[in-house]
Amino acid sequence: MFNIKINLKKKKQVIAYLHTHWDREWYREYEIFRLRLLRVFDHVLDMLEENRIPSFYFDGQVVALQDYLEMRPEREEQVRRFIELKKLFIGPFYCLVDEYLTDGICFRKNIEIGMKIAQSYGCTDFIGYFADTFGHSKNIPTILKEYNIDKAIVWRGCGDLPADFVYDGVNTVNLVRGYFMDIFSCDKTIEEKAEFLKSNLDKIAEKSGKTLLLPIGADHLGIPDDISSQIDKINDLLDEYEIKLGSPFDYFNKVKFKDRFEGELRDNSKTFILQGSYSARTKLKQLNTECSYRLDLADKLQYNFDSKYNNSIEYAYKLLLQNQAHDSICGCSTDSVHEENITRYKKILQIANGIIDEISATQPKNLSITFKYLDKYKLLEIENTEIDKNSQVVAQRRGFARNLLCDVNKIPITEDYTTVYTLLKEFNADGSPSDLVVDNTNIFNSNVRILLENGKLNFYNKAECYENFIEFVRCKDIGDTYNFGPDINDEYEIAEILSARVILNGPLRSTLRVKTSFFSVDVTLEKRAKLLKFKIKWLNLSSNKLWQVKFNLPDKINEVFSEDMNLLISRKFNPDYDIRNNLPTEKGKEARTNTAPFQRFVWANGLGVITKGLTEYEVAGNSLMITLLRSTGIISNPKNPARTTPAGPPIEVIGAQQFGENEVEFAIGFFPIKEWAYYVEDIYPQTILF
Repeated sequence: MFNIKINLKKKKQVIAYLHTHWDREWYREYEIFRLRLLRVFDHVLDMLEENRIPSFYFDGQVVALQDYLEMRPEREEQVRRFIELKKLFIGPFYCLVDEYLTDGICFRKNIEIGMKIAQSYGCTDFIGYFADTFGHSKNIPTILKEYNIDKAIVWRGCGDLPADFVYDGVNTVNLVRGYFMDIFSCDKTIEEKAEFLKSNLDKIAEKSGKTLLLPIGADHLGIPDDISSQIDKINDLLDEYEIKLGSPFDYFNKVKFKDRFEGELRDNSKTFILQGSYSARTKLKQLNTECSYRLDLADKLQYNFDSKYNNSIEYAYKLLLQNQAHDSICGCSTDSVHEENITRYKKILQIANGIIDEISATQPKNLSITFKYLDKYKLLEIENTEIDKNSQVVAQRRGFARNLLCDVNKIPITEDYTTVYTLLKEFNADGSPSDLVVDNTNIFNSNVRILLENGKLNFYNKAECYENFIEFVRCKDIGDTYNFGPDINDEYEIAEILSARVILNGPLRSTLRVKTSFFSVDVTLEKRAKLLKFKIKWLNLSSNKLWQVKFNLPDKINEVFSEDMNLLISRKFNPDYDIRNNLPTEKGKEARTNTAPFQRFVWANGLGVITKGLTEYEVAGNSLMITLLRSTGIISNPKNPARTTPAGPPIEVIGAQQFGENEVEFAIGFFPIKEWAYYVEDIYPQTILF
């Protein structure tokens, strides 16, 4: 007589979807990864054709598919057929971009372009797929709903959230154990694989209901030939779970979403959010910001004047979105990758500025087109010195006038080479006299003042004085492109204020150059303005350093407002928290920081700071600090004190040290938070004068 053991307990169903997470460029360059893509996706299509797998989820983006079909055009009909049969899922995004370094304009373009391409291939089912972005903006669900996308998948930053929740109206899945599941490709026995999967499924089950979602795939990973037979064998060894291949849509159709959450997802207690990437390779962030707003302006102009530049604008946006993929814009790839990013940015600016110039050259003189706020001052270029009383010459150059360069019936010749003057012109002038005063110790108008006194920079907002208001500081960074790594034995070095001298003195604009032991700082003020503008240009010869500007306020900072997706968000802080006293010791942990990302604008305790492409701030006691430059020399440092396990390969990247000339710009002022958009517009004007 045989003893038969019968398991009467019903197994939990595990819906597993096959995927590959495709970074177009990262620790290898784009063209090298594309050669790998050909092999990976050739095999996927072959397995779908042979019915060896039920479906494949192509990472929520279409750019990788277009990269593939550019080299394999003969397989397009096959791709279309699998999409129609709902065996292959693409989109809705053009590219998987970073959420915190991407403004709302670009993020919407990402969906618009991505959905248009996906729908052209026949895809109609979409999920907001964010499997590997470094935290999630609170404004993402709102944007998804604008495009009727009611599903999302997230991972990093979720903390203790359940596997299924409603994220501000969007049914959302939290990949509790992440998207990276390469166990089926490993050289292990079936028994070892089953044990590994049981351990992970147990952790997913703690956050899930009766049904679990399991991604099968990883970065640039192909599908094993025997995936189906492996799953069958593993199912025989699992007492509590049964894995079945399907798609993420199968899971959404089966699960009921009850728990609700609103807000941003930046909790790194369970997963890395790699927040140091927001200050790696500052030049990328600066170019990204400039390209975004110049391209937006060109787009608005061509729309208003029906100038037939739609295809050029979309082409430029595709280049910009390719650069906004998280391993690109975050600055955590090889030097060769980022050199190509710079080339793309230059091409984007050529297109955007070219469109603006060409439209400008065809419009009547003195025509002003206003999209948001009309600035009080404008920079104009003229070919003579006949200026009115409301203008000031601020620069001059030898060259060709812009309108000549855009004239299709003329070729610039030597005789056309002339002196072009740059004027600052005051519009809506009321005839009031200039209130600007500048000398070799201070610069001020009727609203604000900077005074160099006893080796300190004191700031006056009307009659209120902020002593030692601005400091420039730096410290060691022994981390990597993903995380700032503090040296607990290092102390901040504070720049010594040495001297100052006037370099521009005029009725509309004046500039004071302040010399410090780090660099020189140009402080500019305009007539009756409430913002002080700063420009710093210096030659960086130091490695592994964090450079910051520090604004010392009277009270401790508990809450900070900043721009996110062109909207205002707030974050709470413990001003006494210090990362140096809270470095992790347990494996797999990342230190919490008092730093956060922002886009253009940040505000605390009445002080507003608008920057041109600086994207990270820090709270320290009563000080608001803005990162000017963070130099490091490795993608992922295995000895980074702020993160106890690697986040990528330990490849040396000398370009991330940002040796050579660096330049940063920002403006400051005290004003109510409700007026933030007006002051941002002062730095990012959206008005063109023809």
